[in-house]
Amino acid sequence: MGLIIAAGNTKPAFPYDYYYGVRIKTTVAATTLERIGRPELHTSLPVQSKMRRCVLRDNGTVAYYLLATDSTKRDTGAAANLTGADGQVMVEIPKHYRKFEFDGTDLIALISEYPLPGFHEVPLMYRSAYEATVDRTVAATPKLASVVNTTAAFRGGNNNTAYDGTYRSFLGLPATGISLTNFRNYARNRGTAGLNGKGWNCDLYAAQLATYWLFVIEYANLNSQAAFNAQPDANGYKQGGLGPGVTEISSGNWNTYNGYYPFIPCGATNSLGNATGVVDYTINNGAGITHTAHVPSYRGIENPFGHIWSWTDGCKCEIQSDADGGLSKFYVCNDPAQFQDSSYNGYDYRGDLPRKEGYVKAILAGEFGENMPREVGGGSTTYFSDYFYTSIPASGVAMRGVLFGGRAHHGARAGLANAYTSSAATITNAYIGSRLCFIPAA
Repeated sequence: MGLIIAAGNTKPAFPYDYYYGVRIKTTVAATTLERIGRPELHTSLPVQSKMRRCVLRDNGTVAYYLLATDSTKRDTGAAANLTGADGQVMVEIPKHYRKFEFDGTDLIALISEYPLPGFHEVPLMYRSAYEATVDRTVAATPKLASVVNTTAAFRGGNNNTAYDGTYRSFLGLPATGISLTNFRNYARNRGTAGLNGKGWNCDLYAAQLATYWLFVIEYANLNSQAAFNAQPDANGYKQGGLGPGVTEISSGNWNTYNGYYPFIPCGATNSLGNATGVVDYTINNGAGITHTAHVPSYRGIENPFGHIWSWTDGCKCEIQSDADGGLSKFYVCNDPAQFQDSSYNGYDYRGDLPRKEGYVKAILAGEFGENMPREVGGGSTTYFSDYFYTSIPASGVAMRGVLFGGRAHHGARAGLANAYTSSAATITNAYIGSRLCFIPAA
C-alpha cells in the first residue's frame, strides 16, 4: 500500500506505519538484530536511499550531485571536478527523525521520514565523502577540504615534502598531525554560511551518530566490521557489515612505512559512487612488498572507521580522578557557535562513561541514542563489538575530546563507534585526522 496523506496535511494519516528500526536485546550477546516497523521500509530504506555524494559550495549550496554509480562524473554523466575548484565533495544526509525507547531491557531504535509523535529531528547535514585534507593555497587561512587533489597545496599527512615523488608520497592523502582546535578553525575558514554562522565544521558527533544509526538500522547489525555481503538476504534485507576496513596492517610495518601517517588516498572508493561497498587498495613499501587494504564506503562515506582516528567536535568528556569525583561525564553540544575547548558552557550532560577501557557491552542511549558506552565487558563480535579507550587522571579533572573510528593497526577494536577519550583538544598525532562537515541554517 502506498503512502496515505490526509488532505491538507504533510504527515501520514496512519503515522505508525511509517517508521522502521531495530530491537536491541541488551541481555543477548549476538550483534545481529530484529527488524521492527513496516517491513517494506527495510527493503526500500527511504532515509538511507537519499544519501548521495555531491559537490558543495562554500555558501552551502549544492553545485551538483555526483553520478550514483561513479563519483568521477556528475549526475548528468558529464565529468565532475573533485579538486575543490567547484566545491567540496560531501555526502548529503537527509533530514529525518529518530526515536529511542526501552521495552523492558530491550532498546528500540526507530527512524522515519516524518515527524512522528515522540521522534526528534535529525537535521539535513553534509559529511565529507573523504577523510579531510587541508587547502594551504593561502597560507594565512588554511581550509579544511574534502577533495581529490594531488597538488602540493593539498598535501596530506603533516605536509612533509620529503616524500614527494616516492612510493609514500603524502600528495592526495588526508591531513593529520592537527589538533581538534585547529581542525575546527580550518573548517571555519570556509566562511560563515550555515547554522548560526558556523555551519562549516570538522567531523561532528551529530554526523557520526547519524551515520551510526543509519548503518545499524539498515544492516540490523551492531558489528560494523562483519564481513561485507553485497547480496541481500531472502527477504531483500541488507546483511553483514562493512568488513574489517583499513585496520589490518601491523603497527611495526606501518611505522616503518611512513611513521603512522595516512596511506590511503582520498577518493579510493570513487568507483562505488553512492553505493556501499569495499575497494581493495594495494600499498607498496618500495621494496616489492605489498599490503592490500580493504577500503570501505558506507553510502558514499569513505573510511567511516579505521585507517586514522577522526577528531570529532560537538562532544567532550569530563574525566575526574578517583579523588576528585570518580566520574567520567559525557557532554554534547549541537550548536556549533558554542563549540570551544575551555568549559562545558552550552554543552548538555548525557551520561556517565565507564572508568576502564574494553569492548562495549552497553551504550548510554537515552533520548537521543548516544552511542558512547555505559558499560564495557563485551567482545569484538558480541554486544556492541567496538572498543572504548579511556584513562583516568592521577589527580584533578581532565577535559577530553573524543576520537572515533580507530586506526589502521587496531583490527577488531576499530568500528563505527570505536571511541578514544584520553586526549585533550590540543593533542596532535600522525594517525589523527578528521572529516569536513556542513550544517545548513535551520
